[in-house]
Amino acid sequence: MNEKINKLQEMINECHHIVVFTGAGVSTDSGIKDFRSKDGLYSQKTKYPAEYMLSSDMFFKHPVEFYEYYKDNFNTLNVMPNDTHKYLKKLEDEGKLKAIITQNIDGLHTKAGSKNVLEIHGTIYDNHCLNCGKYYDGNYVFNSKSIPKCECGGIIKPDVTLYGEMLPPAFLEAEECIKQADMLLVLGTSLKVEPASSLILYFKGKYLVIINKDETTYDTRFNLVINAPLKEVFKRLK
Repeated sequence: MNEKINKLQEMINECHHIVVFTGAGVSTDSGIKDFRSKDGLYSQKTKYPAEYMLSSDMFFKHPVEFYEYYKDNFNTLNVMPNDTHKYLKKLEDEGKLKAIITQNIDGLHTKAGSKNVLEIHGTIYDNHCLNCGKYYDGNYVFNSKSIPKCECGGIIKPDVTLYGEMLPPAFLEAEECIKQADMLLVLGTSLKVEPASSLILYFKGKYLVIINKDETTYDTRFNLVINAPLKEVFKRLK
């Protein structure tokens, strides 16, 4: 693995327009469960399949159960960024990293200080009333009892992309960012969630790199594949 990490360092040193694409594996070192590992959210026993628990159908038909599941599993208000988030902030400060495209809704890239973060599945920190459109922050939603309600009486919905919903405008912006990158660094994702995983197909630059604990079906497309915990890689990078 040392040889691969040295190669990665050389690539980073050479490039000046790096874009990073992150998944749930980036946040596991902060104590947040991922989805598809043996201990992930999808391995838990729930009344309905996990993907249905996070669907728009679930939200509108069973809002009480939706919010019980959502609050139990996605409250990251007090979770702090880890070394991977901090390294990416350092790359941004150096002018090398131009954008972070993330599937994560936990807000940890922003907490770490990164500025250009495209949250293509939304974020727990933004919520709006379905009736009047009033904005509410994450603290209000997670500290509410049962279903969070607006002062007008309407139900508040998180600005996160649930299964069955359209992706936000940030997705199209992510496509353009990737087209301009000389290096795309893919971190902590199984690349199983479409259409997010298809974003890598827009890359036309020099170095396409993935760091993930497990292999993915896209691995043959990459110039460099490192199957290792992220913290083991990023603690060795400068």
